[in-house]
Amino acid sequence: MSPTAPEGTGSQADEQLGTTPAAHPQHTGHDHGAATGGQTSWRSAAQATLHCLTGCAIGEVLGMIIGTALGWSSWSTVLLAVALAFVFGYALTMRGLLRAEVGFRAALKVALAADTVSIIVMEVLDNAVMLAVPGAMDAGLSSWLFWASLVFAFAVAFLLTTPVNRWLITRGKGHAVVHQYHHAH
Repeated sequence: MSPTAPEGTGSQADEQLGTTPAAHPQHTGHDHGAATGGQTSWRSAAQATLHCLTGCAIGEVLGMIIGTALGWSSWSTVLLAVALAFVFGYALTMRGLLRAEVGFRAALKVALAADTVSIIVMEVLDNAVMLAVPGAMDAGLSSWLFWASLVFAFAVAFLLTTPVNRWLITRGKGHAVVHQYHHAH
């Protein structure tokens, strides 16, 4: 349930999607780490951020491998990596929603609403860090500098995206929308 929707009622997202949590009774009444009074726990925000980071990391690493293997320029490779980060970020969210028997179109809408801001923030931050580390982008996949920089970039992105996700969830947005439909990531 949305932290702002009373038990047994739908949220604004439900109205937009034409669904209600009542259609999935096994998923109602779960708190998912949200505190009462409109606050969200840091743990819940960190879990949402880790979920986002997982999709971003899969997409970015795959994009880097493909771009490097094809001999693409750094910028073309980064664009592919970012695009794949969005694809895998949305796909991970949709996977759980589809398991909760949400239809494909509704699951796509929920994933877009839940993950877009988080993925944008994460991608801007981790790519900014990669660009800021001297030589990291040109180091290549076989270099410790590239991988150490990427791990550092993901860590910075995680730390700075978590407060954004907490703010979104507290307002019934971001992963709060997803948690109306399932509780296991």
